[in-house]
Amino acid sequence: MVYVPCPDEACARELGRMLVERRLAACANILPRMTSIYRWEGAIQEDKEALLLAKTVEEKLPALVEAVRDRHPYRLPGVVAYPAAGGLGAYLDWVAEETDRPLRG
Repeated sequence: MVYVPCPDEACARELGRMLVERRLAACANILPRMTSIYRWEGAIQEDKEALLLAKTVEEKLPALVEAVRDRHPYRLPGVVAYPAAGGLGAYLDWVAEETDRPLRG
């Protein structure tokens, strides 16, 4: 699961579609509204953002990160991957299949 905050829903849709089309992610979920509070260049900021969650496999992560970095409008996009500790085997197989990775043993 890769967490990618975006400035708005349109950006998240564009990035999500690109990742799925390139088979860097099997699925992209977009949560259209969240509030982010963070420190940037010495000041506390508060912005409305959209959240992109992309499901991928470990082997595709470097290419996914690079693709997001190339197309994301932020100077320093937040791209953070979280490993799946488990889940429904058939779903995990589907993620692997849709990213062109061999199925689990």
